[in-house]
Amino acid sequence: MTRFINSLTSCFLAFTLYLTVISCTKPTPEFNQNHNNITIDPYIDSLLTPIVNQIYQSYELPGLVLGIVKEQEIVYSKALGYKNLDTQEPLDINDIFHMASVSKPFVASAVMQLVELGKVDLDTPVVHYLPYFSLQGEGSKDITIRQMLTHTSGMPDVEDYQWDNPVYTEDALKNYVRSISSEQLIGLPGERFAYSNMAFECLGAVIGKISGVSFAEYQQKHILEAAGMIESTFLKPLHLPNEWAVPHNRMTISVPWHGYPYNRMHGPSSTLHSNVPEMCNWAITNMNRGVFRNNQVLKPESYESLWHPWFEIDENSHVGLSWFLGSYRGENTVGHSGGDIGFSTNFIMVPEKSIAVVVMCNQSAAPVEEITNLALDIMLGFDPAPPLVPASIPVSQELYLNGLPTAVALWDSLKSFHSEKFDFDPQHFSGLTVALYLDRIEEAESLARLCVNIFPEEVTNYLKDRTEAYLKVNPDNQSGAAIIQILEQESPR
Repeated sequence: MTRFINSLTSCFLAFTLYLTVISCTKPTPEFNQNHNNITIDPYIDSLLTPIVNQIYQSYELPGLVLGIVKEQEIVYSKALGYKNLDTQEPLDINDIFHMASVSKPFVASAVMQLVELGKVDLDTPVVHYLPYFSLQGEGSKDITIRQMLTHTSGMPDVEDYQWDNPVYTEDALKNYVRSISSEQLIGLPGERFAYSNMAFECLGAVIGKISGVSFAEYQQKHILEAAGMIESTFLKPLHLPNEWAVPHNRMTISVPWHGYPYNRMHGPSSTLHSNVPEMCNWAITNMNRGVFRNNQVLKPESYESLWHPWFEIDENSHVGLSWFLGSYRGENTVGHSGGDIGFSTNFIMVPEKSIAVVVMCNQSAAPVEEITNLALDIMLGFDPAPPLVPASIPVSQELYLNGLPTAVALWDSLKSFHSEKFDFDPQHFSGLTVALYLDRIEEAESLARLCVNIFPEEVTNYLKDRTEAYLKVNPDNQSGAAIIQILEQESPR
């Protein structure tokens, strides 16, 4: 009993300290904000910056950058935190981030350039342009360019990106597309929406084959430079440049990852690297229907295809040619998000209002969508409301610092006395599978024991199912069996 009381006392002290940290005026690092002649709108700054600072601190993020465009001008930019928590090197809005799946609309733009030149027809089968393209299953030879761009090709998704064994050579993409011939279709082409990174690697190979240059080279010359994205690239040097953000992952606490989510074979789906000002230039280009300054990247009529709702995902969203079409506060939106191990990104436009927001964080599973929505609220005239903080953040930190009993006690305390301030969704414990991926077995087992003790049986079964799904993709991970055993056999309180 004495041990429990001591643990509970420790828990309340930890929580008191946590609330003090996130509510005080602790200085947040902000550096070199006013580059590229950006003039910050003081009204936006006064409303948004305090909330962004609060989110940055309460979510314990390593680094965060964002930008807002209004009427073809960058009206707000912000960089908070660090490129690398180990070195404490501050972030700048010009620093480069891995953009993950935000890469895909760039593929669509390149394809539409080739359509404008009469070199590609969206409804022609891919094998016409790429004779070596092949998959197993009925209809594989009939898959069209349009179906690949709209995620209706019936192709599966990539299961292993081999971030731990990257290929940097120019032939990596072509070799990858040749290697998928044994993959099985998961549905008939055109039948249903099924997100497929694999399809976008194939589209990158099509672009390379038709243009006669590599996919990355085509993007650099015909898309990125034309859209004012001079520092952006689909290529990563062997050694990480100083001005590039370092990836981080949160398990019990956020830590730098000494690997990196890069492999040239997955360039089209995932490896755009860019910064705030240049992603704002991309927004300006698209909201101006393909024109950046005096450069015409695309013809205006191409947007009739790019932003057409080709396939319904659900009652609130459709997919265009790689772009996702939805609504926010009654306004039509066009955008794409991204997430790879170590990074989270979001890019969204409200074309009718000439508004765009880009948010990037050098940590996986970061609240980039929530920050995007706050920015949109302010730009659209609504009162911004900060999101609830995941309870997993202070509780996982308590687990790391003081162990299981006080972490469980803190969880109980938050649910009993502060439920209006925290989000208790079990999905926030994604650090469990991240720890498995990074072979941090001690942290994975610790998180598994925490989940067994704070969640009812149906939730631990959900986490078990997620772990088993991970192990199907990564069967060589020996530590996963220990996690399954904990989730199956260790009794809750």
